[in-house]
Amino acid sequence: MARHEGRVVFVRHALPGERVLAQVTEETTRFLRADAVEILDPSPDRVVPPCPYAGPGRCGGCDWQHATLEAQRGLKSAVVAEQLARLAGIEREVVVEELPGAKDGLGWRTRVQFAARPGGELGFRRHRSHDIETVDACLIAHPEVEAVGAELRAWPGASAVEVIASSAGDRAVVVRPRPRRSVTVPDLDAGSSILVDQGKGHTAPRRGSGVLREQVEDREFRVAGSGFWQVHPGAAETLLDAVLSYAAPEPGEWALDLYCGVGLFAAGLAEGVGAEGAVFGLESESAAVRDARANLRDLPQARVERGRVEEALDRFQIERADIIVVDPPRAGLGREVVDRIASLEATRIVYVSCDPATLARDLAWFGDHGYPLTDLRAFDAFPMTHHVECVALLVRR
Repeated sequence: MARHEGRVVFVRHALPGERVLAQVTEETTRFLRADAVEILDPSPDRVVPPCPYAGPGRCGGCDWQHATLEAQRGLKSAVVAEQLARLAGIEREVVVEELPGAKDGLGWRTRVQFAARPGGELGFRRHRSHDIETVDACLIAHPEVEAVGAELRAWPGASAVEVIASSAGDRAVVVRPRPRRSVTVPDLDAGSSILVDQGKGHTAPRRGSGVLREQVEDREFRVAGSGFWQVHPGAAETLLDAVLSYAAPEPGEWALDLYCGVGLFAAGLAEGVGAEGAVFGLESESAAVRDARANLRDLPQARVERGRVEEALDRFQIERADIIVVDPPRAGLGREVVDRIASLEATRIVYVSCDPATLARDLAWFGDHGYPLTDLRAFDAFPMTHHVECVALLVRR
């Protein structure tokens, strides 16, 4: 951030403390956006971006390839701490932890969505633009994603192509057609299921089953098509361990897993509460509910239902819980859901978040209900970008 004539300037491709020549790319009445097109006084944290497509006017996917990994994590730590202080009044030192499986911060992304030009060439959108930067490789993509060779081929009729590589060795390509067009699927370098995105989260297999297997410790999870799963190969197991460490489920306890996806946290909670306890999961996506029920079929104490948390807790007459785990989308919970969750009087709440701002906002509201922040861990689940994953523990006062 810089300032110019009283207005804030958000300068992409710069680092704190640097003096740069910045070119304005967007102007509003309150702030400017700009690209650092020349570095006059570089930061000691600056490095040459490893990707040839990173830089002003190029691919919009990676924010911080020009900084060392240590500096990236330091910036993320500062952002989380600043949001906690500003929005929740919580003063706390934050350390962003490295996840296993991303040497040098590259080769980690197991789900990559490419945009397609009208001719079918694949690439990524430029920052805050609909323009597409075509690429022949992506350095943060997992090697098994790159093995498919999707970027090296044209996909006539496609508007987007997602390539997925699972931890159990499955691969899938999800193709989104342009309106009133069919997609010509080229020959690929590695065997993959081919699915067609039919909109609203529904996919239809064209070749193969389209079901991917994900392995976490000794349990296998199925994920249909492009359903949600952590994209960093070390994230699922690390987050599960962090959640269970904070939740500390005991035999006979009653747990809720809200926004439960395909059942990753619900499975761990169910094993912890045992046959004498119970786990109730809520998820709004129908495909994820089907997957979760299949993934939890050996745990009769776990039940998953479809619904939005805003209405489903009342519809299913949920009045109490010992443990509540929440993993909402980037928008967070919001005041209404925080109020409803707090009314259940759980002993402990574990909040998984991919957005420090909405997390801090919701923590402030939980604090008003007698749920102060007890502990927090942050993880570098998205190296080379500004994104960070947090797990927070709230214990009822």
